[in-house]
Amino acid sequence: MEQKADFGLIGLAVMGENLMLNVESRGYTVAVFNRTVEKVDKFMQSRGAGKKFIGAHSIKELVDALKRPRKVMLMVKAGKAVDEFIEQLIPCLEPGDIIIDGGNSHFPDTIRRTKYLESKGLLFIGTGVSGGEEGALKGPSIMPGGSKEAWPAVKPIFQAIAAKVEDGTPCCDWVGDNGAGHFVKMVHNGIEYGDMQLICECYQMMKEGLGMSNKEMYEVFKEWNEGELKSYLIEITRDILNYKDEKKKYVVDSILDTAGQKGTGKWTSVAALDLGIPMTMVSEAVFARCLSAIKDERVIASKILKGPSKKKITGNKKKIVEEIRKAMYASKITSYAQGYMLMKEAAKEYKWDLNYGGIALLWRGGCIIRSTFLGKIKVAYDKNPKLTNLLLDPYFKKIMANCQDSWRKVVATAAQVGIPMPSMSSSLAFYDGYRQKRLPANLLQAQRDYFGAHTYERIDKPRGEFFHTNWTGHGGDTASSTYIA
Repeated sequence: MEQKADFGLIGLAVMGENLMLNVESRGYTVAVFNRTVEKVDKFMQSRGAGKKFIGAHSIKELVDALKRPRKVMLMVKAGKAVDEFIEQLIPCLEPGDIIIDGGNSHFPDTIRRTKYLESKGLLFIGTGVSGGEEGALKGPSIMPGGSKEAWPAVKPIFQAIAAKVEDGTPCCDWVGDNGAGHFVKMVHNGIEYGDMQLICECYQMMKEGLGMSNKEMYEVFKEWNEGELKSYLIEITRDILNYKDEKKKYVVDSILDTAGQKGTGKWTSVAALDLGIPMTMVSEAVFARCLSAIKDERVIASKILKGPSKKKITGNKKKIVEEIRKAMYASKITSYAQGYMLMKEAAKEYKWDLNYGGIALLWRGGCIIRSTFLGKIKVAYDKNPKLTNLLLDPYFKKIMANCQDSWRKVVATAAQVGIPMPSMSSSLAFYDGYRQKRLPANLLQAQRDYFGAHTYERIDKPRGEFFHTNWTGHGGDTASSTYIA
């Protein structure tokens, strides 16, 4: 009898190839196809040789090689390519079969695709996969959403290949309907932008402000990775700072300071703006990358624009480094708090039932933002699933109080010596804004009412009643539409 595969893949690039090697290593037979069919033959003769793989040279051949319900995963470039392959798959599939998009697709596309495929009797899963090529091979974080009916069929495979935390719990569970999985992955990537930018700001402050060598900074990050900040990104920063080329020169010093991006950070910021959530950390991290990209312009500006005369930070270096650590920790907590604010608002908007403690668990292992303190986030939401904001949890409230003085000193010192810290300073501004009982938006509303008759609410009247003032005496009493808040 002809052998049938448990799982199918379209897209033998690095992530797809490594992910399927992971699946096969768990005892499953995998059928693989690639648009450039030569890649299939090459894979079957190299990394797939002697293993439980079936090479397919067409979409139909791939589908015919699969057990029912058929499970076909797309690991192709987000956007048009996903839709093209879906259209090629539809005629070959039968009701109940499952298409899985494992790329970095934008969540509105996943909402659309879920509805479209369900209308044809098929099931769809849009899943975030985080951890890079190494994570794909050894155990990624997996965040599936889409047609819930499809989850039982893929759950054993997904949870087998996912990263595991200390007690063996897999970093993979059902996130929610339609686009929920890709939304949570998008927020993950946005937080990743913020974490990376925070590390870069601290690196610049130590390097330029304190005049520390790469070796000294390596020792700092090594120490940080053994404490509260222990995480994948701190770990790799430690290794990067200590890495030398064949000429015994530090590679990091030879890299051009222009950062790239694939768009998920921008998507997070746009989603936050659409939903009215002040996710300032991620937005500043995105803008920092944009600023880095105008290198030629910055070089010219550096010869024209003057900064403060004081360019070095003086004082006890060890004490200042500890203040930087506390400032980073407080900023990092603020970033996650903002990310959870965005997910909570999206859950209301799209009617998703998100498990916030569970999401922290998904990020505990395998993914780029994996870190020790995610366990504390899980505890916070397990203890109080209706927690309004992470900053209000007793554990995190205590940390913020402990770090606050250092946080303020670092941001103020950076401003005094002219070192940009957009993400760290914006996180502090958010914290101060969030803890204010009264903000100056009363004046802003008066301005809007003055020039546009946009109305305002009053502190001595019930919410929902709107008023307009004829500020000039000749503006009339006609008001514009009321504001949204």
